[in-house]
Amino acid sequence: MTHDGYTIPSEHNQRVLRRVIEEGFNKGEYTALDALFATDYQEHQFALHTTLEGFKNDIRALRTGFPDFQLTIDDIIANTEMVWIRMTARGTNLGPFMGPPTGKTIEITVIDVCRFEDGRIIEHWGVPDRFAVMAQLGLLPKQVEETERWR
Repeated sequence: MTHDGYTIPSEHNQRVLRRVIEEGFNKGEYTALDALFATDYQEHQFALHTTLEGFKNDIRALRTGFPDFQLTIDDIIANTEMVWIRMTARGTNLGPFMGPPTGKTIEITVIDVCRFEDGRIIEHWGVPDRFAVMAQLGLLPKQVEETERWR
């Protein structure tokens, strides 16, 4: 939305984050990320690199493990400097990821929060459902039968 030719920051920031998802994660176009992140960007997600270059390498590794990896945006909301997004991640494990390829598919929920400064992402906190990834790839101990869970 614009008001007298001025784009509301929350809408601009949502468009930026959508581009990160579409171009960086879904298409693997890592150079597109340079214009979307501040030079002093900080990553806060557990086990990810803390810089933009490191973050690009993390996405590369994810897409190597899951060449068909796709994020679908389910919900997105923003205020002037923060954007919250809930997504569904899907992919087939055909490359190394937490061990050798399993050939299994995943479908998990991912929740991200990004802080913006001057129209660029300056901080990111991510919460992918790693437990679901491990379970779907068969990396957890055998699951208890449904009838045994609540005894």
